[in-house]
Amino acid sequence: MLGLMQSQPLLISSLIEFAERHHGDGEIVSRRVEGDIHRYTYRDLASRSRQLANALDKEGLAFSDRVATLAWNGYRHMEMYFGVSGSGRVVHTVNPRLHPEQIAWIMNHAEDQILCFDLTFLPLVQAVHAKCPKVKKWVALCDADRLPQDSGVPGLVSYETWIGAQSADYAWPQFDENTASSMCYTSGTTGHPKAALYSHRSTVLHAYAAALPDVMCLSARDAVLPVVPMFHVNAWGIPYSAALTGCKVVFPGPALDGKSIYELIEAEKVTYAAGVPTVWQMLLGHLRPAGLKFSTLKRTVIGGSACPPAMITAFQDEYGVEVLHAWGMTEMSPLGTLCTLKNKQLELSKAEQMKILQKQGRAIYGVDMKIIDGDGKELPWDGKTYGDLLVRGPWIIESYYKGENPLVNDAQGRGWFPTGDVATIDADGFMQITDRSKDVIKSGGEWISSIDIENIAMAHPAVAMAACVGMPHPKWDERPIVAIMLKPGVELTREELLAFYEGKTAKWQIPDDVVFVDAIPLGATGKMLKTRLREQLKDYRLPGL
Repeated sequence: MLGLMQSQPLLISSLIEFAERHHGDGEIVSRRVEGDIHRYTYRDLASRSRQLANALDKEGLAFSDRVATLAWNGYRHMEMYFGVSGSGRVVHTVNPRLHPEQIAWIMNHAEDQILCFDLTFLPLVQAVHAKCPKVKKWVALCDADRLPQDSGVPGLVSYETWIGAQSADYAWPQFDENTASSMCYTSGTTGHPKAALYSHRSTVLHAYAAALPDVMCLSARDAVLPVVPMFHVNAWGIPYSAALTGCKVVFPGPALDGKSIYELIEAEKVTYAAGVPTVWQMLLGHLRPAGLKFSTLKRTVIGGSACPPAMITAFQDEYGVEVLHAWGMTEMSPLGTLCTLKNKQLELSKAEQMKILQKQGRAIYGVDMKIIDGDGKELPWDGKTYGDLLVRGPWIIESYYKGENPLVNDAQGRGWFPTGDVATIDADGFMQITDRSKDVIKSGGEWISSIDIENIAMAHPAVAMAACVGMPHPKWDERPIVAIMLKPGVELTREELLAFYEGKTAKWQIPDDVVFVDAIPLGATGKMLKTRLREQLKDYRLPGL
C-alpha cells in the first residue's frame, strides 16, 4: 500500500519559487567585479532567473545541455544556478584557478554549449575559446556598456543585453527529480579532472541537510557570507540552502583579502561565514594588528583542509566566533561531517572540548561512513584505530561523468565511495582525518599524521603556513620533514622550531628537518599541493644520510 500524499519532484526551481513567495524582500548583496556594491531581493533573483531560462530556450538549448560559468560569487552567478538548472539544463561551474589547458579540456569533456564569465577572466577565455569548438555562445557577465570592444572572442555579448530582451514570464518545467542539475570537476592533482554530476534530488536534499541546526544552522534571521567559491562544489550548497531558508546572502566577488572581507562582514551585519583556512588566515592577519573586533559575526564554517587548532582558539577566545569544522568532497556535494558538540560534551572542560572540536566532526543525516583495513574489514570506532574512510548516501556519487564507477561493494552489495582519506572514528561518531592515504607518513611501521605536525608548527607565532611530507629513509622507510613559510619580517631557525615540538608530540613523530620556503604551492581550491612540494624537494636528502 502506498501513502496518499501529493507527489511533487524535488526540483531546484522549487527553492527559488519558495524564496520568491515567502522571502521575496530578502536581500542579496554582491560586491561586483566593477568594485561597487549591488543589492536586490529574492524577488528580483527569481524574475531574472526566469529571463535567463527564456534566453536559453531562445538559443535552442536541449534538455540537459551544459552551460558553463567562469565566475566569482555574485548575484548573476546565483541567477545561473536557478535559471539554468530550473529550466532542465546543467550548470557547469568551471574553476578559473586551473590552467587554461585544463579548462579547455574540461569544457570539451563536458560539451559545454554556452560559457558565461566575469570580465576578470577575459584573458582565460581568450586563451581557451579557439580550443572549445562546441561552445556556441560566449557571454560576459556585465552591463552592455562594460563589454570590451576588441575582446577577440567571436560574437561576445553582455549578459544584461542577452537576458534583458527576454520576458520574466516563464513556467518552470516539471521533470524527474533524478535529472542532472549541475556538475563540478575535481581538482585533478593526478591525471585529468573527473566530473561529479549532481541531480535535482541530491541538491535539494543536501540543501535541507546543510541548513540543519547541527550543520550550518541557517535561518531567515541570518546574513550569510559564502567566501568559499561558487565554482568550488556550489559554495558548499549555500546558495540553495539560502533560498530554502530565506537568509540574507552577501557575496564577496573577487575581493578575498582580509580587509575587504572584514569590511563586508561589518557593513552587511554578517552573522555566518564559510571558507577555507587560507582565507581566514588573511582575515586574522588583518584584524590583529589593527585591534579590530566583529560586531555581528557569530559563527564560521571552516573546511577544504584541516583547520589549525590555533585558528579555532583565536576565533573563539579573541573574537567570540564559534568555529565549525567541516569535511566533505566534490564527490559528496560536498558536505559529509560537521563538528558540533553533543549535549553530554557541554559538561567537559574547555581543553577536552577543544580536542573534539579539532576533529572533522560527525556525519550529518544523509551520510553514512565507516573505516576499513586493507582487506576491506570494518574497523572499530574507538578513536584510535586508523582506516580508509568510506561513505555512502543520496548526495554522494555513484559514478563519474563519462567515467568509472569508483564504489566498493560491501557484503550486502551496497556501494561505498572510497574517499582516499585515512581517519579514526570515536565512540560518539566523531571522525578525524589523519591523512590522505597517499600522504600517509609511515615510519618504522607506525603512521605519523602530517596534519598533527602541521598544526603544531602553525601554532608558532612566526609561522604563516606549514606543510609536512615524508622523505625516504633507509631504516625507517620514511621520516617527516616540515616545509615552513614564515610571516613577513620575522626570523626563525630550524633549531627553534624543532625545539617548539618538544613535549607536544612523541619524540619519534617530531620532524627530522625544517625546510624554509618562500611559498607553499596551493591548488585551485586553496589546498596544499604536496605532490608539487615533493617535486620541489626531489633533490632533498634527510640530515645525516
